[in-house]
Amino acid sequence: QVQLVESGGGLVQAGGSLRLSCAASGSIFSIRAMGWYRQAPGKQRSLVAIISSGDRPDYADSVKGRFTISRDNTKNTVYLQMNSLKPEDTAVYYCNIEAQSYYNILVYNSYWGQGTQVTVSS
Repeated sequence: QVQLVESGGGLVQAGGSLRLSCAASGSIFSIRAMGWYRQAPGKQRSLVAIISSGDRPDYADSVKGRFTISRDNTKNTVYLQMNSLKPEDTAVYYCNIEAQSYYNILVYNSYWGQGTQVTVSS
């Protein structure tokens, strides 16, 4: 019903940059929040950045000043610009949205992308 397709991951040297994209499609009525999470090997998935309708973006302390989240509501797409990357940023990055489906506009459901690998070499 709702699909998220991520792109932009890859291998980069420390200090480099990557830009992740996540396009949502399907039976979307409206999107309340769009965000990025990451999960490193042996660790729990954690919030990287989130942007909600009408609110200021929120970031994990570890990425403040280096990452920027943005969204294009006309394309149902969220971006994550990652600068000054560090080896500790290495993880699988997941896109997440809170959205209403046309099949049920009374509730917001959480949808996840398949994940994209980001590897930062030292």
